[in-house]
Amino acid sequence: MPLIMGMSVLLICQFLGELVARGLMLPVPGPVFGMVILLVGLMVRGKVPDSLRMTGEGLLRYLTLLFVPAGVGLMVHFQLIGQDLWPILITLVLSTAVTLGVTAWVLDRMNRRRGSRP
Repeated sequence: MPLIMGMSVLLICQFLGELVARGLMLPVPGPVFGMVILLVGLMVRGKVPDSLRMTGEGLLRYLTLLFVPAGVGLMVHFQLIGQDLWPILITLVLSTAVTLGVTAWVLDRMNRRRGSRP
């Protein structure tokens, strides 16, 4: 029963995220909004329910299986990827650099904010 409750919470958050994304017509996937809704709910509650923890751990145990379709896609479309290799590599390097920079900036801001508290 706990697994059903945990999965229900995840699916309800994803559904609400889809409603928000489609209702506001934003170019952001619904599951991203669903994760934000789940995060806010967990922050309000103050802890992760045991049912949700069990479900999350169960899903994480099989996370590697989600990489199989991506690997097959790489093999199937190898020639197409080879044609656009440089734009793909440049995009990957730049997006990784921007992500690292933004993460470092946010961490620095959070550390400064924490350091200013007594």
